[in-house]
Parts: sequence; structure tokens; C-alpha cells
Amino acid sequence: MEAGNRTGVSEFILLGFSEDPELQPLIFGLFLSMYLVTVLGNLLIILAIIFDSHLHTPMYFFLSNLSLVDICFSTSIVPKMLLSIHTENKAISYMDCLTQVYFSMLFPILDTLLLTSMAYDRFVAICHPLHYTVIMNPHLCGWLVFITWLIGVLTSLLHICLMKHLTFCRDLEIPHFFCELTHILELACSDTFLNWTLIYFMTGVLGVFPLVGILFSYSRIASSIRKMSSSGGKQKAFSTCGSHLSVVSLFYGTGVGVHFTSAVTHSPQKVSVASVMYSVVTPMLNPFIYSLRNKDVKGAFRRLLNRTTSCL
Repeated sequence: MEAGNRTGVSEFILLGFSEDPELQPLIFGLFLSMYLVTVLGNLLIILAIIFDSHLHTPMYFFLSNLSLVDICFSTSIVPKMLLSIHTENKAISYMDCLTQVYFSMLFPILDTLLLTSMAYDRFVAICHPLHYTVIMNPHLCGWLVFITWLIGVLTSLLHICLMKHLTFCRDLEIPHFFCELTHILELACSDTFLNWTLIYFMTGVLGVFPLVGILFSYSRIASSIRKMSSSGGKQKAFSTCGSHLSVVSLFYGTGVGVHFTSAVTHSPQKVSVASVMYSVVTPMLNPFIYSLRNKDVKGAFRRLLNRTTSCL
């Protein structure tokens, strides 16, 4: 790309993890395997929830949406990376890059808000069990998912609209394996004050506030569990909440890890590895967490397997 102030950028260069050609087959195989496991695992969760009437509850309605989002999140990043390795072409068009930025913001927002809705569901189920079916009715659950998507779509569009006004006059190489918003802003030569202000503001609103809500819900849940006299009731409460709390910890832990790594190191490779944990590994592990720690999901898997084998 020629130097100078450019508003009509045609493409960026994604540097990826390594320039070493001997490592490319290993990286390709590793990410292909993780992507296939992510899609298959989350798809099984969705199918189990759809075909098993025992899982037709608000908690698993939110879980099916979470699994769909995880599939889409990985699909917005990994296939393009695999194609770049396979074709040995690291270029990505300007519009494709903007699209990837959009989806890389949208799906984490959806994850955050869906996990918050699931925490509220557990709070109502354990702290107000007699009113659970009245409060968590299908109408409310549908509205929560609709509002989640609406907030995610509008917030991501707002970031993209601000990006459309940026100009680029430097080397357009992105030291990452996908187009991530902060990396794009670092390449801009125009004023990015509004962009960074929006990032910090929305991180607080859509990152910190939902986390506070989740922590508040689980503090009330823990208080209610301590008051239970039945050990069976306590065990059931821990069983239903354990999977969700593990996923929340993994999601926020890896997210904080990405930002912490970006702040303390100038190594693009270390930042990329941290981003892999957040954007690829977490969606892959979520189905394992729910299937290994949740008796209802394991039972649904067995019934789905039996139904499949009986049809063969």
C-alpha cells in the first residue's frame, strides 16, 4: 500500500501468529480441530434442548441461544484464518475487516447479556421458587433475548459507523489473527477520541454492570442455599448453578486476561494467544462444561443418542 493519508483503504494484512512456514500446518490443524469441536459440541447442545421436552425451560432456552452465539462467534473468526493459512494470503478486504470487527463485538456482547439473563433465571428459581413459572414466563424470556440482540446489534453498528470516518496513513498490517477493533484504531491517523470513549463507556455499561448483576444474583443464591435444611435441595441448587457459574468464570476470566495481557506486554504473539483463549477456546469448552456438570443435559444427550441409533 502506498504511504500517505488514505480514506479509501482497500485491504489490511493480518499477520497471524507466526511467519514460520513450518508452523502453518500445525496451526491450521489445531484451529480446524477446535472449530469442529466447537460447532459439533454446541450444535449437540441445541439439538438436545430442541428434541428433549425435559429441557424446555427458560434456563435451557437461554443456553440454546448461548450455544448458537458461540457457534457464530467462532465462525466469524476461524474460517477466514484457516483460509488465509491454506491460500498463504494474509490480506483481508476493508469491508471484510469491518464485517469481522462488527461480529467480533456483537457476539461477546450477546454472550455477556445472555449469561446475565441466565443468572437472573437461577436467582428467581432458587430465591423465589413459588413464583418462578409466573415470573420467568415465555413472554419475558422472549423479550430478554430480543433486547439482548437489539443492544448487541445497535452497539456494534455504532462502533462501525464511527470507524467508517477513520482515515489510515500508516502501515496497514494488523498484528493479530482477526480484525479486532482496538488494533484497527491503532492504525488510524485521524482522531480516534470518540472511538476510544465509546469503547470505554460500553465496556463499563455492557461489561461491568452485567457482571455486578451476576455477582448480586449469586450472592442472593448463596444466601438462600445456606438457609436450606435439605441436603438434597442444596445439592440440586449447586448442580443447576455450577455449570453456569463455571461458564461465567471462564468467559470473564479470559476476557480480563486479554485486556491485562494487552496492557502489560507489547508482544503481539502473547496478545494473540490470550485472544485465542477468549474467542476460540471458551466457545469450545462451554458444551463440555454443561454436559459434564449437568445431569439434565447428560440425560438429554443419552436420549438423543438413543433416538438417533433407533432411527438407523
